[in-house]
Amino acid sequence: MAEPGAAPPPAAAGEPVTITEEQRRKAEAFIAAEEGATHRFAGAWGHALFALAVAMSLYHLYAAWGIVTTTTLRYVHVGFMLALVFLLFPALPRLRHRFSGFDVVCALVGVAAVAYALAGGDDFLDRSTAPNTLDNVMGVALVLLVLEAARRSTGWVMPLVCVLFIAYAMVGPQLPAPWTHKGYDIGRLVGTMYMTLEGIFGSPVDVSSSLIILFTIYGALLQYSNAGQFFIDFSLAAFGGKAAGAGRAVTAASFLLGGPSGSGVATTVTLGTVAYPMLARAGYEKNAAGGLLAAGGLGAILSPPVLGAAAFLIAEFLKISYLDVIRMAAIPTCLYYFSLFLMVEIDARKYGVKRIELAPGAGMWQLMKTMGFHFTSLLSIIVFLLLGYSPVAAVFWSTIVAFFVSFMNRDCALLDLSLLARRPAGWAVQTLRHSKLARALEAGSVTMLNVAATCAAAGLIVGVVTLTGLGLRFADIVVTYAGGSLVLTAIYTALIVWVVGLAVPVTASYIICAVVAAPALMKLGVPDFAAHMFIFYYAVLSEVSPPTALSPFAAAAITGGDPYKTTLQSWKYTLPAFVVPFVFVLDPLGVGLLLAIPKGGSWTDVLWVTVTAALALVAFAAAAEGWLLEKTLAIERTLLLVAGLLFVYPRPMFDAAGFALLGLAVASQLVRRRRRTEMPRSIR
Repeated sequence: MAEPGAAPPPAAAGEPVTITEEQRRKAEAFIAAEEGATHRFAGAWGHALFALAVAMSLYHLYAAWGIVTTTTLRYVHVGFMLALVFLLFPALPRLRHRFSGFDVVCALVGVAAVAYALAGGDDFLDRSTAPNTLDNVMGVALVLLVLEAARRSTGWVMPLVCVLFIAYAMVGPQLPAPWTHKGYDIGRLVGTMYMTLEGIFGSPVDVSSSLIILFTIYGALLQYSNAGQFFIDFSLAAFGGKAAGAGRAVTAASFLLGGPSGSGVATTVTLGTVAYPMLARAGYEKNAAGGLLAAGGLGAILSPPVLGAAAFLIAEFLKISYLDVIRMAAIPTCLYYFSLFLMVEIDARKYGVKRIELAPGAGMWQLMKTMGFHFTSLLSIIVFLLLGYSPVAAVFWSTIVAFFVSFMNRDCALLDLSLLARRPAGWAVQTLRHSKLARALEAGSVTMLNVAATCAAAGLIVGVVTLTGLGLRFADIVVTYAGGSLVLTAIYTALIVWVVGLAVPVTASYIICAVVAAPALMKLGVPDFAAHMFIFYYAVLSEVSPPTALSPFAAAAITGGDPYKTTLQSWKYTLPAFVVPFVFVLDPLGVGLLLAIPKGGSWTDVLWVTVTAALALVAFAAAAEGWLLEKTLAIERTLLLVAGLLFVYPRPMFDAAGFALLGLAVASQLVRRRRRTEMPRSIR
């Protein structure tokens, strides 16, 4: 955003702002970087791949409704994933949209390895401690194919990390203390990684096959029934015509749009193509607008009811219900968006952001009358969970609700029933093939292939950590380097998660650090749920951290801003909220932010720690912006920064000092404002 007195952007002079086709293509490239760039085949081969993707979604919907054993579901899920990844994702970018016989062979070998495991039944599982030659061949082939699938869909880093972990398992006796262990040969590794439910088919794949894909199907149905556009329009109508309305609208829309999707980059791009012209007209400079869009998109990974894919893994690792994860995320999510609203309000006063007038007939109540039914399925997830349904059943029935309510508006209907009624059978099949429903089912499976591949590869890491005891060993090392200090251990853990997150996606970053770094915090008395939520939030921070800052880079592609300046702007918007995770690990009272009553405490303590965390955000936001009631002096900015840090550590003495420093900063601003108003106008 331009400094006061700087030349206004073109939009401020009345020129229209539009998103060009080139900008759209660049933004879509960042979605492809996160979700993978796939082939686009026409003809019979394209129809076959489309049918395979739809079949994957239908199978998982059936598994949510019918009776499918856990082992079978995990195996079939990995089989579908391998087949689709090798047939849809090119081995190299230059081979995109080219048919390859090698890819077909890889897909068939992957399916054969899974089918061999399925056909083996209980005998196959019982041989895990002493696999035969064919078991070893199939196991090694599957491990290599999983690594290649992860490379194609997420890049080189994740498979390289997996290879390092496997090498660590094999060369244990040759390593120096404290890393040494007895070491494991290929047979033992194959037995664990391929022939048990602790490796490739372990907890990450369990979550991917039973929850993540169902939520991606649900999100795809919402998107194809125009729910996403409604959430954006509703937010613009609710906030767009007021002071600071442009920023408020983007913040609210990112929550409504991102909550069901759980994808940061996709939310940023979808929201940016609609909202950037409005931000530009309001006076936002390109980089500032991109930073706000990216910060809003980041909220998609933090916001119930879906959160990111890693949230489902939290429930699995901690053996708690997904409703508990939603409960724990409720206050941190509110604080995150509170922080964004604070920054937006400060920007409005700091830069004189303009009020945006809405088009006639675009009112909130008009939208509610015609499209408000989209809220039904969104709320139904929470309702089903509160009624005692499992997360799998809740999202399944919410998907059914989303399908049926789409018919309340003809433009939103996922099937055109009138065409099915009057066309002959052959045409009916074509109608189904090109319907929104079929395309949504295809998107539901294809868009989560990178997550499924990541989960399968992460199973190798989890298996090695379990086999070698690396998690506890690493915890001892971190605690030793921190000198037993919880503060230093938390800082080291945050840095480890952040650095890992620079190279791998959020889901992979969480899995790696949950099994390696979380034990360090728990060793010093941090509750397991607080340690895992801490790691989850710092894994999410990687979304706005270069060199893999996909959300800001995608926003810059839309706004035409500088990618790195946009990343810095997104940091300005998001960093205050990322101090909050320290609250729930540094002191027992801090777990109140996760709606957990502290030991020996009460709900009053939960309320108090929430209030002090909110005050910390006020102080950090004002310090980051250099503006409270007006532009801050250096001493005022220092007071605000120190006050925010004191509020982060929930102890009475620190809270009192934080209140005092915040009060001093506010008093200083009020005194300066009063003196200026009392000055003669000629010398102000």
